[in-house]
Amino acid sequence: MIYELQRLIILVLALGAFAVEVFALVEAIRTPAHAFSSAGKLSRQAWLAIVGVATAVGFLTLPFPGVLSPFTFLPIVAAVAAIIFVVDVRPAVAPYRRRPPRTPQGW
Repeated sequence: MIYELQRLIILVLALGAFAVEVFALVEAIRTPAHAFSSAGKLSRQAWLAIVGVATAVGFLTLPFPGVLSPFTFLPIVAAVAAIIFVVDVRPAVAPYRRRPPRTPQGW
């Protein structure tokens, strides 16, 4: 019974980390390249590589039979990379993502 509870907790944590990694990857894809340089962050390609690898590691280390063990340090590193993107880079590039307001076009 305790084993099943521990397994469920590990699964929930791994799925949560994977969801953050996917979110970070989608946000990195949606953000224009000029936003990263304007905010003084690493380039878009660098962040795409970082969160892309993090997402792949997160997927490969989900705690299902036949895959890598979720108890290695790689899923932790992958989750930390995605969290850094979400809490540091994403807010820094947000002002540069916005489109200029559209003016109403009259007849």
